[in-house]
Order: sequence, then C-alpha cells, then structure tokens
Amino acid sequence: MEKSEILNLLPYAEPFLFVDELTEVNENGTSGIYSFPKDSYFYKGHFKKHPVTPGVILTECMAQIGVVCLGIFLLKDEKTEAFKVALSNASVDYYLPVFPGERVKVVSEKMYFRFNKLKCKVKMFNAEEKLVCKGEISGMIKS
Repeated sequence: MEKSEILNLLPYAEPFLFVDELTEVNENGTSGIYSFPKDSYFYKGHFKKHPVTPGVILTECMAQIGVVCLGIFLLKDEKTEAFKVALSNASVDYYLPVFPGERVKVVSEKMYFRFNKLKCKVKMFNAEEKLVCKGEISGMIKS
C-alpha cells in the first residue's frame, strides 16, 4: 500500500487532520510530519498572549501518524473505503512546548497488534530533533 493511499484512507478532515506527510511505514512502525498552522483554531484561547499547542492535540497528532496510519497499513489486505478507529489508551509525557507554525516529526514502534488492538511506542520531535513528548498509545482499528 502506498503512503498516499494510507493518507487518503484516514478518517479525519480539516481542521482535525494532523498529518501532512507519511515518510515511512512498515510492519513495525511509521514516521511522519506535521506543521501546526499559525492560525489553528485552538491557539486563540491556549493561551491568550502566548499560544502553545495543547497536549491533547500533540497526543492526537501522535495517534494519527503513529497508530492510525500504521493500523491502516496493517489492514491493507482488507479491501475497504473506511476504517473505524477508537483510541483506547494513551500515556504521554511532555517535555517541550510546540508553538504556532512549528513542524514536528512523529515516530512510532509497534508493540503489538492483535484482535484489532494496536499498541505503539510513539515519540514526537521538533525541527531541531529535540524530544517534545513520548508515550504509549493504543487503539482499536477495524475496516
């Protein structure tokens, strides 16, 4: 399955799509890129004078690139136009802020995939390759 096919099968749309590019995908993990637009809706209130990307949005970006893209790849033999996705657990530690306009790279490593539950170790890096956050994210993915 081509990377562009995976992106087209993602069950998200603007303004809740947090994947610009899928740079690598195989049976063991993924990596991808996202740039947070300066005018994203959540910056208006988080925080008023010093906008920072909310942790829940960073987690969602990690989940979309690191778990959902991988899940679609792993289910590539099932012919479908739609995937059902449900986040089941996330444990993420945050180390650095992500500001409006910043580009991040997400890298995931599959821990296991069985009975349609996918669990991955996921890390996010900023443009300087500094660790922004890391954790374990799992979800249920079905075609």
